[in-house]
Amino acid sequence: MKKLFFLLLTAFLFIGCSSDEDTIYDYIGTWSGTYEGSDKGTWNIVVASNGKVTGTMHSDVNTENYNISGSLSESGDLNAVVGLPSDGEFKGSLTRDKKGSGNWRNSVPTPERTGSWTGEKK
Repeated sequence: MKKLFFLLLTAFLFIGCSSDEDTIYDYIGTWSGTYEGSDKGTWNIVVASNGKVTGTMHSDVNTENYNISGSLSESGDLNAVVGLPSDGEFKGSLTRDKKGSGNWRNSVPTPERTGSWTGEKK
C-alpha cells in the first residue's frame, strides 16, 4: 500500500511540475535595451523573485539617469514608474522568449517626453 501511495504521489508531482501555468520565475534576472521617441537612450531593469522591478533609464540626450520601479505580473505585464516620486511611466510586456517592449513617458524635465522601448533578458 505504501508503494502504491508513493507511486501515485510521484506521478502527481510530475504532472504538476509539467504545467504551463504562468510563473514569475521565467522573468527573474536582468533585462536591458534601448528607448527612443522624444528622448533616447538605454534602460536596465532587474526582476526579483517577488515580481518587484528596479532599474534605470539613461538619457543620451541630456546625460541624466532616471529610476525605474514597479512590478511584473506572472504573465509578463510590466507596470513601473519613472523617477522619484513618479514623474512618468515605463509600461509594456516581457515574454518567455526573453524579449520585451512597451512605451514610456517622462514629465521631468519639462516638456513631457514619450516614446517606445525594446530589449531582452541578459
